Amino acid sequence: MLLEVENLHTTFGDDVAVVAGASFEIARGQTLALVGESGCGKSMTALSIMRLVPVPGRISAGRIVFDGRDLLALDERQMRRLRGDRIAMIFQEPMSSLNPVLTVGAQIVESLRLHRGLALRAARRRCVELLREVGIPDPQRRVGEYPHQMSGGMRQRVMIAMALACQPDLLIADEPTTALDVTVQAQILELLRRLQVEHQMAILLITHDLGIVAGCAQRVCVMYSGRIVESAPAAELFARPQHPYTQALLESVPRLEVGGPTPRRLKVIPGEVPRPEQRPGGCAFHPRCELAGAHPPCRHAVPALRPAGPQRCCACHLREAAPAG
Repeated sequence: MLLEVENLHTTFGDDVAVVAGASFEIARGQTLALVGESGCGKSMTALSIMRLVPVPGRISAGRIVFDGRDLLALDERQMRRLRGDRIAMIFQEPMSSLNPVLTVGAQIVESLRLHRGLALRAARRRCVELLREVGIPDPQRRVGEYPHQMSGGMRQRVMIAMALACQPDLLIADEPTTALDVTVQAQILELLRRLQVEHQMAILLITHDLGIVAGCAQRVCVMYSGRIVESAPAAELFARPQHPYTQALLESVPRLEVGGPTPRRLKVIPGEVPRPEQRPGGCAFHPRCELAGAHPPCRHAVPALRPAGPQRCCACHLREAAPAG
């Protein structure tokens, strides 16, 4: 495995766990989707892998093993060598991630010179090639533009070019199509698929859009309140979800049913994801779960993530006694 995350805990303040024991792994060339509602801890998981947890947060337990090296055992200098080189990240909002007072070309050139040791002229040539590779027209002119002079789709492509500048082994894409129209979304996703094949990257795709997951990911981890509650191959998860939260997420997705029976009402999950400091005892989903009311363990014991069939796991008291499959 290229990346192994084991029992990761990321805490703030008085040991409030935003990520509360997450475990998953990603193979080379594989896309793993991490899905869940806003506030479930997906982005903080990504920042933990990059060792960019904002102060006063800290990684308080667990292991993050990348290509055989425990990232938590590296000092900051060693970690900086990996960031942007072998591990890269596309942040959720490019306008706040790109430096507004530097041209996009200068920002890409800086990464190339730092991690690849290129001379200035060679780095500039490579920068133009990268912008062309991610589909930005007239790249020789665009390298001299500032982020505010570009559209949202263009800025997202610049972020991708910057992330791919050093041909990383692992790309973390945090909501890479947020706030983009559907046409640009499709272009960005196709671009990532093409570049993944060309560079044999592993991708950790963080999103709440299950339509994107269905078209891009080989495996899916469903996260709720800082914990992984289900993990499965993508096709299996969509065909046979086992955790009540996964089932509710899938039932809340609009479907186009032309000429079929009377359209069904979309399922609404009552309530909202609890804040980490207000996480209830037992299964964190139990206050919103339609099945938990008559099952006391749901309110009193945190369910473990257990095998629930070939290549899949589920953390649910109600599913532990069910036959695997």
